[in-house]
Amino acid sequence: MLKAQIQHSANVTKLLLEGRLVGLWADSVMSLAKPGSFSRLIVDLTEVTYVDAYGEAVLEWLATIGAEFAAESCYSRDVCERLLLPLGQRSPNSA
Repeated sequence: MLKAQIQHSANVTKLLLEGRLVGLWADSVMSLAKPGSFSRLIVDLTEVTYVDAYGEAVLEWLATIGAEFAAESCYSRDVCERLLLPLGQRSPNSA
């Protein structure tokens, strides 16, 4: 299961993900992050517990459209480091 929550502020859109980023659930994340619909996108992976190969491809796609990533857990930091995803500010709630 994947839970996705979008938070908008004046200049930042935050996409908070929780659970397993796999298959069709990962596909739905792509529909939430339409290029050009935000000025700055931060994807918070802190509560993600598992990412399959398709989920990794979605994360890499998010990076190509300019997303930054927040990763506070060991697993989420490992995913970001392994996929060379750009880390944004340390606390995704401070923007």
